[in-house]
Amino acid sequence: MANDTGRFQAIISHCKEYGFIFPSSEIYDGLSAVYDYGQYGSELKKNIKDHWWKSMTQLHENIVGIDAAIFMHPTTWKASGHVDGFSDPMIDNKDSKKRYRVDHLIEARIDELEKANKMGEASELQEKMDRLLAAGDLAGLKQLIEDEDIICGISGTSNWTDVREFNLMFSTQLGSVTEEASEIYLRPETAQGIFVNFLNVQKTGRMKIPFGIAQIGKAFRNEIVARQFIFRMREFEQMEMQFFIRPGTEKQWYEYWKEARMKWHFELGIPKEKSRFHDHVKLAFYADAACDIEYDFPFGFKEVEGIHSRTNHDLSRHQEFSKKKMQYFDNEINQNYIPYVIETSIGLDRTVLMVLSEAYWEEDLSTPEKPDSRVVLKFPPRLAPIKLAILPLTKKDGLPEIARELMETCKPQFRCFYEEKDAIGKRYRRMDAIGTPFCVTIDHQTREDQTVTIRHRDSMQQERVAISAIPGIVNKAIF
Repeated sequence: MANDTGRFQAIISHCKEYGFIFPSSEIYDGLSAVYDYGQYGSELKKNIKDHWWKSMTQLHENIVGIDAAIFMHPTTWKASGHVDGFSDPMIDNKDSKKRYRVDHLIEARIDELEKANKMGEASELQEKMDRLLAAGDLAGLKQLIEDEDIICGISGTSNWTDVREFNLMFSTQLGSVTEEASEIYLRPETAQGIFVNFLNVQKTGRMKIPFGIAQIGKAFRNEIVARQFIFRMREFEQMEMQFFIRPGTEKQWYEYWKEARMKWHFELGIPKEKSRFHDHVKLAFYADAACDIEYDFPFGFKEVEGIHSRTNHDLSRHQEFSKKKMQYFDNEINQNYIPYVIETSIGLDRTVLMVLSEAYWEEDLSTPEKPDSRVVLKFPPRLAPIKLAILPLTKKDGLPEIARELMETCKPQFRCFYEEKDAIGKRYRRMDAIGTPFCVTIDHQTREDQTVTIRHRDSMQQERVAISAIPGIVNKAIF
């Protein structure tokens, strides 16, 4: 497991300094585990969403999208099992009053063992934890913490409470008068909005099995120990697709979506050696297969996306609680059944962090004559917040007018940035730092022959091309 704290802290600092991600409400000292996306972070996030949405809906004839409300009837969460069973094992330190997720405490010890190159002990501890979590053995988890002599980072003591389950849903009141209000929940996942709309979409869209319903939306979890920047937050965004299939075909479709989703990660520029599947040790009682796609973050391999074979549990539960039939009549086999489901669920914020982690590079460009360096974000061009920077060499001699004309031509096609201030080298460095793949410099030669210098971010190579060729060069790179 990799663990590069310095690199991770550098990425976090870079995100704030260059307008990607800010602590929420920072002027009031912030709000724990809540973040705001800045001008470039919001563009990056939108580009990832658009890429996922296109890959799911536009490129699949049998997948459509919806946008379900965050508030849902409270019985939804009773049917889904969240009211009774959506919890994590927690433990408190009696001296510091600090609460921890048990798996996070033990994983921190595993990291320590791996740093000390005690790989056998780390593997053994991982297996013990997985086995106890799978069995729901809370007493055994506490004993494991005590056996490993794990201490609280604040108090420095091992004076622990018993391990107990903590429900992660946020609740609120629906209604204008407190006495008349009813308790509802902020959704902890987006999937249930798809399941309760299964019949609506199937009938109005005349959808035939197999088909999918995709959705991008906010979800909320009262994480007690939120950490690692935007990796684990209390307010986050999910990109989910539920694929409805004929019972008996689940193994085939599960393997299909595993392969398809891993391929999508590679399209983001993620190298194969930094991605892997991790099969679940503990399966939900209704699932017959489940795995995660993990990425090697600076703090180690962690889950970004889950692929789950959920059988027909969700639709069956909603049929039971709503008393509405959630069945599909399959003309091909002349049979009614409740469809099985293959789920793909990816965290959008985690994907943003994955893309940032992979794109961030510090490069030493020093020569014997001159020290030099740069920080560059090597985003795939389609994901870059700014696709093209247009930079007139000077503020006079008609160069800004030519640059503005190019800006007007390009900005309806892709996101551009215009800047006149500072030396051209400084402007290049600023564009490198936000991941802009192309910079175009308009100089005095442009007035003579209608050519410009285009600079490529990753190689820093420059070439002279016709100004009329610029839109085509950029469009070819981003589509």
